[in-house]
Amino acid sequence: MSLVQSFQWRYAVKKYDTSKKVTPEVLADIFESVRLAPSSFGLQPYKFLLIQDQIKLEEIGRAANGQAQITTGSHVLVVAAETNVNEKTVADYIDKAVVARQTLRNNLEQREQFINGMLSKMNVQQRITWAENQAYIAVGVFVAAAAEAGVDASPIGGFNNAAVDEILGLGQKNLTSVLLFVLGYRSSEDEFAKIPKVRKSTVEIFQVV
Repeated sequence: MSLVQSFQWRYAVKKYDTSKKVTPEVLADIFESVRLAPSSFGLQPYKFLLIQDQIKLEEIGRAANGQAQITTGSHVLVVAAETNVNEKTVADYIDKAVVARQTLRNNLEQREQFINGMLSKMNVQQRITWAENQAYIAVGVFVAAAAEAGVDASPIGGFNNAAVDEILGLGQKNLTSVLLFVLGYRSSEDEFAKIPKVRKSTVEIFQVV
């Protein structure tokens, strides 16, 4: 499918077929697309936590008001933003850039100083909000990559963030939950699959100024 066809096909699944699982190969391909997603300065200040502990999964389901996707989907992830973005975050990125670009570290000092200068203008909460925004960019890629692979996905924002943070001990890991993300294959009994999409027209969204 083309990307347009993929988006015409996809919808936010409400009921998954519990007998169908996303294969490790397909999952790895989707994850690689998300890994390559763009982010501000390339810092990628987020993590995608794949939840395989059944007890934690059920607890997260309760924190998400019992939404059935959590316990019926093939794979459930918690999208989490880093809460301690700082100079070490930048230094780690520069270290990776040195290796990837096969250059000397002092060649990237100006870039490192620039990024640190931009981050220094934000307080702690502003940095967390910025990290959350970067996570949402990656989520957009996640949705697209899943749809192109013919895998259904449900981004879920209606949950108790503090409860999920507590369940997974995210505070101790300098993380905070942003979104839940379910992958799988739609059930033939999901009535939402037959409901037409409602979207603004192209001219309503794209305007010349």
